[in-house]
Amino acid sequence: MREKEIEEYLVKHVRQCGGRAYKFVSPGNSGVPDRLVVFPNGVIAFIELKAPGEKTRPIQDHEINRLRRFGQLVTILDSKAKVDGYIKVLVAESARRGAKVV
Repeated sequence: MREKEIEEYLVKHVRQCGGRAYKFVSPGNSGVPDRLVVFPNGVIAFIELKAPGEKTRPIQDHEINRLRRFGQLVTILDSKAKVDGYIKVLVAESARRGAKVV
């Protein structure tokens, strides 16, 4: 399976679950993650997509670690199953943040 197929799957399923998956491009900043995923209630995650078994490049590792040091959610996904699992986590967090406290 190619990275492009996993990326298309991510975009489609994030939308189906009520979120948006923006293509993330930052001119002059090599190695940034592929997608910025946004769900209601302030849930935001950066996602680097890879073909199954493919590794990140050192510049990508550097940018991922930089974002994590800023407290951002960043993950690397290399299969449709991992996409499904991570979307469930983000949807649950969105629901948790939107829950009314009585």
